[in-house]
Amino acid sequence: MASIHKDIEIKRDSASVWDAIRDVGAIHKRLVPGFVVDCRLEGDSRMVTFANGLVVREIIVDVDDETRRHSWSARAESLTHHNASVQVYPEGKDRSRVVWIADVMPHAAAASMGDMIQQGLNVMKQTLERH
Repeated sequence: MASIHKDIEIKRDSASVWDAIRDVGAIHKRLVPGFVVDCRLEGDSRMVTFANGLVVREIIVDVDDETRRHSWSARAESLTHHNASVQVYPEGKDRSRVVWIADVMPHAAAASMGDMIQQGLNVMKQTLERH
């Protein structure tokens, strides 16, 4: 199994960043527009359509307001295992750090998954710093 750890600083207060992340059914509008082009809630899951055409069912594991952490598990033909989390930390006045951790199998999926995570973080930063 491969573990991917990525983080990014966002020039926005942690409460605002968390508010966008915790809105799990609107990530295509509030968090990563253009990277995710559609997101539909279906019970305890969301169907996420990425700009590259990939469609993934993500089971929502937790949305924890106290720790400002969201965790989920993706289901796709190319993955035998996936779990991930995004957590927001304050970094002083009007700055936050977002940490995204994903565990994936097969190990060969790690490189492309890591690239997608970095792209998602970059779009998140651009989107949240613009508002």
